[in-house]
Amino acid sequence: MVDLFVDHILLKNNRGQEELDTEREIVTRLQNRILMLFFASAACESCQQFAPTLSDFFKRLTDEFYVDRSAQLVLLYISLDQSEEQQERFLKQLPKRCLFLAYEDPYRRELEAMFNVEELPTVVVLRPDCSILVPNAVEEILCLGPDCYRNWQEAAELIDRNFMLNEDLGQKSMCSLSHPLRKLKYKVEDEEKKKRKKRRGWGGGEEEVDKDGVSPF
Repeated sequence: MVDLFVDHILLKNNRGQEELDTEREIVTRLQNRILMLFFASAACESCQQFAPTLSDFFKRLTDEFYVDRSAQLVLLYISLDQSEEQQERFLKQLPKRCLFLAYEDPYRRELEAMFNVEELPTVVVLRPDCSILVPNAVEEILCLGPDCYRNWQEAAELIDRNFMLNEDLGQKSMCSLSHPLRKLKYKVEDEEKKKRKKRRGWGGGEEEVDKDGVSPF
């Protein structure tokens, strides 16, 4: 993830539009996180309609009002606006915690080509290793809301047991959060079964083996 932006300046969407201008800052902000690349333009009506939904989606996963601990999620706006004024206007609709590339940075268009963006809005979801998790998550976000993140977290093999929606403190949420751990447990058990099979005797017979791999005979 970091490799995509280590040679570029990322800006914070706050009042001062502060820069993440060192490699260490970029690593701290992006490492081991799922990244949403939001390709959009202020001149696009569909983008204008989608922006409030995306903003609410991101806030519910990262704002302390909704969660005890921010999700491992980064939102980066890739402007395809026709002017810097359009970009500035559109940024006002996005969360303060999101990042963006400067309008004069040609890397915006390189990313557009790199991820084959053919329609707006597009939200490309990337794993921490920069591989594509979802080519365009707009419909998924519209249909599932914040539940998308749980799916992405599991598919990207990110296990963050401290992440929990405040409204999901019940038993159902606890089961959902433990699901990746259960998968890991089952994987370990399957591997042990395979090992026990390898310890079977030759000549058609079987040798009984205990959990420590020692025959009782």
